[in-house]
Amino acid sequence: MGVLEGFEELYGTAPEGVWAAPGRVNLIGEYTDFNEGFVMPLALPHTAVAAVSRRTDGVLRLHSADIEGPMVELHVDDLAPRTNTSWAAYPAGVVWVLREAGHQVTGADIHLSSTVPTGAGLSSSAALEVVTALALNDLFELGLSGPELARFSQRAENDFVGVPCGIMDQTASACAEEGHALHLDCRDLSIRQIPFDLASEGLSLLVVDSRVKHALGDGEYAERREGCEEGARQLGVPFLRDVPYEDLESSLARLSDERIQRYVRHVVSDDHRVDQVIALLDAGEVRAIGPVLTEGHISLRDDLRISCPELDLVVDTAVGAGALGARMTGGGFGGSAIVLVEATEADTVTKAVEEAFAGAGYTAPRVFLAVPSAGARRVS
Repeated sequence: MGVLEGFEELYGTAPEGVWAAPGRVNLIGEYTDFNEGFVMPLALPHTAVAAVSRRTDGVLRLHSADIEGPMVELHVDDLAPRTNTSWAAYPAGVVWVLREAGHQVTGADIHLSSTVPTGAGLSSSAALEVVTALALNDLFELGLSGPELARFSQRAENDFVGVPCGIMDQTASACAEEGHALHLDCRDLSIRQIPFDLASEGLSLLVVDSRVKHALGDGEYAERREGCEEGARQLGVPFLRDVPYEDLESSLARLSDERIQRYVRHVVSDDHRVDQVIALLDAGEVRAIGPVLTEGHISLRDDLRISCPELDLVVDTAVGAGALGARMTGGGFGGSAIVLVEATEADTVTKAVEEAFAGAGYTAPRVFLAVPSAGARRVS
């Protein structure tokens, strides 16, 4: 049953519209966004879809086709941060943030369904937030731009849900363009759409969902963020983005804490890797980004220490089987890896990874193509 039919069955009437917002996979630039650095995500074809109608009585009714359980009924005047720990906190947080900013959102009936894998590091939560924000923006005629919807969605996750994520996921979901990767400067939020048509180059980008679930609310992500902020304080800069790559070694020598050193080294070098990937893509050297991706994984594994044995096995096996490059992507501690391959080698590399997982006794991974797709939009 589609969301439109599901809405009608739940609420007894047709919705005013249906909207979609994609998950994302990040090509390069990890844990750099909250350091006001650079990231380069692309939207996936997998989306959160919402059928929505306005209400004028202050009631907010939420239902997910993907999660067992009854409709969640709230009142917009009673919404308060950190009071709801279920999936409903994401769309409810968007309503709270919009109202806190003075927008007259007077309630809604919302029915959601998503094909974005949860816990896979592909921003299923950002897709829920952005699709809610876009629907309410349209229905209540708030006049907000894509970047503004991304910022409200981020605030919902930061302030209402309590996860200190950066702006990348929501911006990718709200602003991505089909056939492009999105270069985002997380300081001024300027965007450049970078052509990234892999099929025309005879290439494929695989996403390998390790099936290891991650939960960024468990403190590990926050600990890395606090460590990065402490590194910036010790180096006397506002954010690690302000440490020039050419000064990295001398900057590291000024830090006495080995843990802080590792975090700083990762962030500064990953910002540099974003610059490298852009330069290569601008030059038409798409295959040459492969080794940069693999270098990024080594940094995430050894310096940031957010990988896991399953993700390391994906990267090592894929590169050993002929992939051009691979790295874990997203918040880490499970989730997914990306693998850049010649299109003709995609099946061979996929089989090698699946066999490696079976040999290690791991749950079989889910492998699919990452096709650079469109951002949030109204679909009916």
